Amino acid sequence: MMTQSVHVAVIGLGFVGLPLALTYAMKGAKVVGVDAVPRVVEEINAGQSHHLEAYQGKTLPEILREQIAAGRFHATTSYEEAAAQVNHYIVTVGLPVHQGDPDLRPLQSCAETLGRVLKKGDTVMIRSTVVPGTTEEVIMPILEENSGLKAGEDFYLTYCSERIAEGRAFEEFIHMPLVLGGINEQSAAKGKELLSFISETEITVSSIAVVETAKVIENIQRDVNIAMVQEFARFTESFGIDIFEVIKVANTHKRVNLLTPGPGVGGFCLPNALHYLQPKAKELGLNLHLLETARKINDSVPGVIIQMLSNALAQAGKSLAGSRVAVLGLAMKDFSNDDRVSPVHDLIEQLSAAGAVVSSYDPAVPTAYPHKKNSLEQAVQGADALLLTAVQKEFADLDWLAVSKQMAAQPVLFDTKNRIPRTVDAQVTVVRI
Repeated sequence: MMTQSVHVAVIGLGFVGLPLALTYAMKGAKVVGVDAVPRVVEEINAGQSHHLEAYQGKTLPEILREQIAAGRFHATTSYEEAAAQVNHYIVTVGLPVHQGDPDLRPLQSCAETLGRVLKKGDTVMIRSTVVPGTTEEVIMPILEENSGLKAGEDFYLTYCSERIAEGRAFEEFIHMPLVLGGINEQSAAKGKELLSFISETEITVSSIAVVETAKVIENIQRDVNIAMVQEFARFTESFGIDIFEVIKVANTHKRVNLLTPGPGVGGFCLPNALHYLQPKAKELGLNLHLLETARKINDSVPGVIIQMLSNALAQAGKSLAGSRVAVLGLAMKDFSNDDRVSPVHDLIEQLSAAGAVVSSYDPAVPTAYPHKKNSLEQAVQGADALLLTAVQKEFADLDWLAVSKQMAAQPVLFDTKNRIPRTVDAQVTVVRI
């Protein structure tokens, strides 16, 4: 573990980068956060953040303000400013996926700019989920070309996969087992030292290609698991039994770990994981039929929900077209303010295309949408149906009978989260995924 003062720049101050930067600061490092968006930098330096992370009773904004006041953290858009103060860089810039194709341009742009300020003896750690091979085949040549330095000789290059779950970032940065790859042994040793400054758990060292691939596969196995339970849910619905009870019983087996079905698979990691693996698979001439099928199943879930909702409305003498539908929860998972790649967006788009009048509400998600209301009451007032698609604190202990009484006659409550009682009132239809 590093015993001397650590000066580190974290590049990319999103859902991973900001809590990572603050974890280093809380451990005593001098940290510069770098982000390409001036508004984000201004908000962070003002001690403002929409993140819902917390650690040891303090919210992320509270931790942020403490570290700024202590002089251990500040944010900037300038790589030059960071380079004058640090000799370690951790890159958390993500790879967005557009129509199934990973977009390497943000990461490439970051590498170009970083290469121009890189100094001899610096350490660069890529801590983003990438297409296997990216660190050595894409990032390293860009860094070397723009710096005039040689990786493994003049500067150290490493890759560490990101494993945190949103909502538990601080805890998992410290206690989640890590895997690390280096361009050579010296790079791996430097990377392990940098990780050990905040990590209190096991760090496994392997090759960069192995660690990159393992990270993608970790995410894909969860995507496949969820697709499997979605198939099970279709079976249990037809059989007339509760999928959540079936999963609860099956998981009593010590070697079974079924996840739970929901409105689809969301977030930046799981839905994109297959798309990170496919470019390398195509380059190698391989087909990934099982994984592709699982992804199609998960992508199809919003359409399944709409058909189930349409059937339930029909039994109440209503048509989906023209019905008012309230959607509670826009986040990609429960108790999150992250709605990137949320399946709820697809669900709302398909509901609108089917002629439904959609109103939504999510008190945690800051993004504005035309259909988004400012309160639960505004969203559910007069609605023919309600879809619970992500749980927030405000939804956790709702009086569902009281909610249903704000809706239209013979309302449908569609529960994708196993939170609404099966029987609310004789005049209320409850449907579960």
